[in-house]
Amino acid sequence: MSAKIRKIITSVEETHQEIGRKISPPTRKAVAVAVIENPFAGKYVEDLDPLMQIGAELGGMLGDACVAALGIEPAQAESYGKAAMVGENGELEHAAAILHPRLGAPLRKAVEKGAALVPSSKKMGGPGQALDVPLGHKDAAYVRSHFDGIEVSLPDAPRANEIMVAVSVTDSGRPLPRVGGLKADEAVGEDGLR
Repeated sequence: MSAKIRKIITSVEETHQEIGRKISPPTRKAVAVAVIENPFAGKYVEDLDPLMQIGAELGGMLGDACVAALGIEPAQAESYGKAAMVGENGELEHAAAILHPRLGAPLRKAVEKGAALVPSSKKMGGPGQALDVPLGHKDAAYVRSHFDGIEVSLPDAPRANEIMVAVSVTDSGRPLPRVGGLKADEAVGEDGLR
């Protein structure tokens, strides 16, 4: 099954200054959001494989959109995350089917590697409600400077029979990180942790 996409939105957030201090180079986060029809809205369906196929389709598409929006090579991506919000006629398991079984592999390809788990969140909501996309270093989960997130909301999504799917990619960590832990340039990225 292919996603029936109503719209795709891509944006980039750049932080140039924090608490009066210049951030150079600016930290940057891209987020790409697809608003799709929920083929199982309003009914219980045992086999969610079609949503898993849609997740695979969207993982690469949205990951590529983020990398392109940042204007970087895939290997320059530093962190990533994913999230989905189902409209009121859906269920949380629909978001899980899109996010978990198959979205990760194409997203990892879009950012070249990605040894660490992709942080995720899912919720039910309606038009204009905020969706938080958690972020973590793509190759080493212990890199604390990259524990972050980005919020997205669309005034007209998700409608009752839709799902809003978001992927975020960054080319940096938080501005002014200073809580210790493994530094990004020290990460080996073999086990997804360090």
